[in-house]
Amino acid sequence: MSRAAGILMPITSLPSPYGIGTIGKEAREFADFLKASGQKIWQILPVGPTSYGDSPYQSFSTYAGNPYMIDLDTLCDEGLLTKSDLERDWGADAEKVDYEKIYNNRFEVLRIAYNNFKEKDQTAFRSFCRKNCTWLKNYALYMAVKSSFNMTAWTQWPDEEIRKRDEKAVAKYERKYRDDVNFWKFLQFKFYEQWEAFRAYVNSLGIKIMGDMPIYVAMDSADTWANPDVFWLTEEREPVCVAGCPPDYFSATGQLWGNPLYNWDYLKQTNYKWWFDRIKAADALFDITRIDHFRAFDSYYAIPYPAENAINGEWKEGPGIEFFNLMRKKIGDIEIVAEDLGLMTPGVKKLLADSGYPGMKVLEFAFDSGEANDYLPHHYTENSVVYTGTHDNDTLMGWLAEAKQSDIDYAYSYCHITQEEGFNWGLIRTAYESVSNYAIVQMQDILGLGTEARMNIPSTLGGNWTWRIKKEALTDELAQKLKEMSVRSGRMED
Repeated sequence: MSRAAGILMPITSLPSPYGIGTIGKEAREFADFLKASGQKIWQILPVGPTSYGDSPYQSFSTYAGNPYMIDLDTLCDEGLLTKSDLERDWGADAEKVDYEKIYNNRFEVLRIAYNNFKEKDQTAFRSFCRKNCTWLKNYALYMAVKSSFNMTAWTQWPDEEIRKRDEKAVAKYERKYRDDVNFWKFLQFKFYEQWEAFRAYVNSLGIKIMGDMPIYVAMDSADTWANPDVFWLTEEREPVCVAGCPPDYFSATGQLWGNPLYNWDYLKQTNYKWWFDRIKAADALFDITRIDHFRAFDSYYAIPYPAENAINGEWKEGPGIEFFNLMRKKIGDIEIVAEDLGLMTPGVKKLLADSGYPGMKVLEFAFDSGEANDYLPHHYTENSVVYTGTHDNDTLMGWLAEAKQSDIDYAYSYCHITQEEGFNWGLIRTAYESVSNYAIVQMQDILGLGTEARMNIPSTLGGNWTWRIKKEALTDELAQKLKEMSVRSGRMED
């Protein structure tokens, strides 16, 4: 883990004429901007297919890629689409994703591409399906059946036999919806084909992709449907308890995520195979994997199901360091960043230290409780990643507009910020100059944007995950400013 700078920029936030960012030309141009800016890391949000609420942390699959990220111009170049196929209403606001319009239009367009693909050579497609059979077969059938039931959650499917994956029912639905199953497989084939080309380009510039792996999977997902033993479910396959966080900085009633919790006893008996397979898949997709909510490996918050909020949960013991020791024996060392935000108990601190993984430091948390605050840079160690803020925070300028004046004054004083430098650039400089080996800054903070560009407000539904960047915002002058800061702070060679 050598000293480096990076930018947190979701792929969906990239410019695109089709309403949402993809892994095509604009992604490569952003990688070029990173290179010119002296950046060595591109951190992204989870890339799985999103479900109700559009959150990348609630995905239909922990293995599948998001069909929204498939680049449509590339499909045109391959003769699977024509430009006229793309003449649709993708949304009127270039700075916001209109998920309803994306959902209604994109799958129609991708279906056209699939129908045209049927006339093409299938050799590479069949090879992909064989190689990824373990997860792909379940995911494609799950999506085909789910579509046939008007996208109803699998727990509410009217056919109990397929809901509980009776072997005869599985075979029946595979026959009945064979073409739809192949459609969903085709989407994954194209996503992974494009992803490999995208990642190869980014890596060729000397830039690593830091991916984000949610610790939990969605209840309404192919993973839960196909692997009920892995999760803490009743005989009727409803959650016993669900995941979340107790009341904290973000929410007075806590965060009720609703994800099923793991059956850690079963996982231990099977040598955590399901989990290790998942981590291997993330490592194959990314150069660095950020594990969201790392603290749950020490202890996790269990909220009895059903619940209206997260107030009445209780802490339960996680698998601990045994999990990571065995993981290293089974699959080797993988570059991991541990998202250790929230209540840092002695057990969580010990697990982080014993694992050796770098934790996270967030400057927006640093200025509200004096010198004892662990998020102040003089408490940092080299084995850490410093952020101005995360996707769950307001932007720096949004924070500045709402924070207590005493906290603002402390930030200006501690970081020696002048009005000429500007608040956001003063915090970015502070992050770069810290001892943390990695310094990651949200793109919104580099642009000095306000709350209107915030990515997510935890515990709220609707209006999140929509921010997009204007193409003209990525200027040569901005790249040069970041590069000079990277050189001065020892995060790149001159």
